[in-house]
Amino acid sequence: MIQKTIEHFSLSQICDSGQCFRMKAVDGHSFSVIAGDRYLLVSQEGSLCTFHCDDREFETFWKDYFDLDSDYAAYIDQINPKDKYLMEAADFGSGIRILRQDLWEMIVSFLISQQNNITRIRKCIDNICRTYGKTCVNEAGETYNAFPEPKVLADLDEDALKACNLGYRSKYVVRTARSIVSGEVDLNRICGMTYPEAKEELLKLFGVGVKVADCICLFALHHLSAFPMDTHMIQAMEKHYPKGFPKRRYRGFEGVMQQYIFYYELKGK
Repeated sequence: MIQKTIEHFSLSQICDSGQCFRMKAVDGHSFSVIAGDRYLLVSQEGSLCTFHCDDREFETFWKDYFDLDSDYAAYIDQINPKDKYLMEAADFGSGIRILRQDLWEMIVSFLISQQNNITRIRKCIDNICRTYGKTCVNEAGETYNAFPEPKVLADLDEDALKACNLGYRSKYVVRTARSIVSGEVDLNRICGMTYPEAKEELLKLFGVGVKVADCICLFALHHLSAFPMDTHMIQAMEKHYPKGFPKRRYRGFEGVMQQYIFYYELKGK
């Protein structure tokens, strides 16, 4: 068990920020997180956080996963004080961190996200993991399912995942899995690319458009220059930034600002 005092960190805000779909509230202060085949129970009381894992696992995986070495106060301090809307958004969602998640898992998650809401996305991913993910056991003796490997999904019929409520997105996921297994797509190579290079490569995948590619770049590859645009963001831009969002001011961490705006539009209105 590891205890850390962490500022600008909120489990509930991260859980509801639309970037992760296998994190859920256990009670008012605790959340479970499944990442790949790993499981974590984490609790929070104010700024005091308790990670129910050993020191080695925290240092080698979860610290990086939650982006705990980054100074989010420094990002917020650079917001133009005249931009009242962005100041309000950052204050409202100041506990959000940009997670460092698995590339394959994020590709599937955001293929599923198209024309979908967060609740349904969570359910679809849960269905896939329960049906095709290996069964694991956490330290409390509870079972959970790992995220299925590409090979497992590549062997399916293109419409097989309709049974998991994916609808037309089933063929997107299966064809992408086949591309990865065949070697047509090299995830390790994408991980070493710059943001423009990675985005261009991701756009070659069946079913991946600009918004999905940007989400993958931000939430898996941690390219903080990515600025995903969905309907919430488009509406916010039209209302508050008719001349365009001032990305130059926030160069290199535009994606952090995007998350504050997205979360504010989703939860603060």
